[in-house]
Amino acid sequence: MAKITLIQPDDWHLHLRDDSALATTVPAATRGFGRGIVMPNLKPPVTSVAEAKAYRDRIIANRPEGSNWEPLMVLYLTDNTRTEEIRAAADSGFIYGCKYYPAGATTNSDSGVTDIANIGDVLETMQEVGMVLQLHGEVTDETIDIFDREAVFIERHLINLVAQYPTLKIIFEHITTQQAANFVSSAGDNIAATITPQHLLYNRNHMLVGGIRPHLFCLPILKRDIHQKALIKAAVSGNKKFFLGTDSAPHTRDSKESCCGCAGCFSHPAAVELYAEVFDKAGAMDKLEAFASTNGPDFYNLPYNNTSISLKKESWEIPSSLPFDGSEIIPLAAGNKLSWRLES
Repeated sequence: MAKITLIQPDDWHLHLRDDSALATTVPAATRGFGRGIVMPNLKPPVTSVAEAKAYRDRIIANRPEGSNWEPLMVLYLTDNTRTEEIRAAADSGFIYGCKYYPAGATTNSDSGVTDIANIGDVLETMQEVGMVLQLHGEVTDETIDIFDREAVFIERHLINLVAQYPTLKIIFEHITTQQAANFVSSAGDNIAATITPQHLLYNRNHMLVGGIRPHLFCLPILKRDIHQKALIKAAVSGNKKFFLGTDSAPHTRDSKESCCGCAGCFSHPAAVELYAEVFDKAGAMDKLEAFASTNGPDFYNLPYNNTSISLKKESWEIPSSLPFDGSEIIPLAAGNKLSWRLES
């Protein structure tokens, strides 16, 4: 196969940051994608419809000329989120979900939910109006090993959450474990999951053996190879419950290569091709369109994009660094050669 054409994909989980960073992150996010679910973990977080609208306007102002890429906005849930705000979000026409961060779980999540029980009325309202819950599924208990936090979250919280809100649409974001893949596969049609390129391409050995590679550090953290293999199996299975979500998260080189490096991988400069590498190696290029282009819209009850993209079998190298917000950024897989390239 020398070329493949797909319905234009969407990215169902991404980070753009704000202000001057948008001049870099927004054009990168539009590369190959038609729409993107924009995470709300700014400082301060996007907790209201008005804040989401203002953020959306700033994003659109940074789209490349002629681009029709659409930012799909998200509200950040806190212990103080009101049901009235959820209803307003559902009526807004531009908000497509609400994000649950356990307080302190990842970048800019300090304002997150301290106990799921605190937002019971909010979850009831979301279930009623059909709003999607985007779930960062980890516990933050300091006694739990960081490599076990996702599996423990399933046992402690997710099983009960699904039972208590049986029709609530839940996306288990950026899953990283065999347990998560199995849970989503066996759950009802209202449960789905996104998978990142880094968790398909790498495991914790890639990050830690022979020296620490800070540009592979992300949260949830890379797990052992048995989990990586389970994620690949889920992604290439054709199962409609799994779809593309890069979790592309930009940080400057110095903030990654510091004594306490930031978590996040910036994958947008080669995101579509990185997924193609995984599917090609698995002998499943015929399943890439479902994972990248149709499973996500089906879950969100949105139409497919009416445009297409083409990937050509052509060797090229991801840049070793890129300018970013007055500094530089190291993209995911920097300096690596890929065998598929997005055609302009």
